[in-house]
Amino acid sequence: MAFCTDGHETTASDYCDTCGAPVGDGSATAATPPALCPSCGVPAEGRFCENCGHDSALPPPPPAPTTTGGHERSAGTVAEPEGSTAQTEGETRQNPNGGPVWVATVTADPGHYARMRAQKGPDLDRVDFPDYYPDRRIPLRGPNILIGKRSVSQGVHPDIDLSVAPADIAVSRSHAILHISGSTLTVTDLGSTNGTCINESPTPIAPKTAIPLRDGDRIHVGGWTTITLSTEQD
Repeated sequence: MAFCTDGHETTASDYCDTCGAPVGDGSATAATPPALCPSCGVPAEGRFCENCGHDSALPPPPPAPTTTGGHERSAGTVAEPEGSTAQTEGETRQNPNGGPVWVATVTADPGHYARMRAQKGPDLDRVDFPDYYPDRRIPLRGPNILIGKRSVSQGVHPDIDLSVAPADIAVSRSHAILHISGSTLTVTDLGSTNGTCINESPTPIAPKTAIPLRDGDRIHVGGWTTITLSTEQD
């Protein structure tokens, strides 16, 4: 049995069945994980974070506990509302920056898959559309929400983790980031391999450029993943 560079056991000999990482021979040791920005969680080099501008010389911001009914609750708790077929991650609560609560719904999108297959981008020759992928509903707590795939060896832990099986192997580790400021939501591609598209546009947005989003907008990443943004009032 082989293991990928992220430590998953896999039956494939080239790329991991779980996360799409290359399969190692077991002789190499894991690389030292890059430092993460304590403010937004994106891998950062140097003193100032290129994503949010945080100064690493300053003390890290204190974690904000999530409360419900007067009791603290960890941010990773999964709540599944009765009667809903979509998986809800975390809990919906008032946006701490003011304004509505944004919710991301992650789906397997056959239309996006067809467009990406037609473009024949990197990795698309080995991307298969999943037989079953339940919708995932994720309330966004902000101000910065990383979209990508978890990597223990690289120290990447996305808020919208697309390494959950069946994983879209065309999604980059640190693919894009959402930023909430009041009632405004933007998306920035972080230089991903296959790019980030908005709604039905086949043209990826420019990397490292914040693009404003509206209620109902759809973000397309990887080979078949679509993230639909919507707002809810508390």
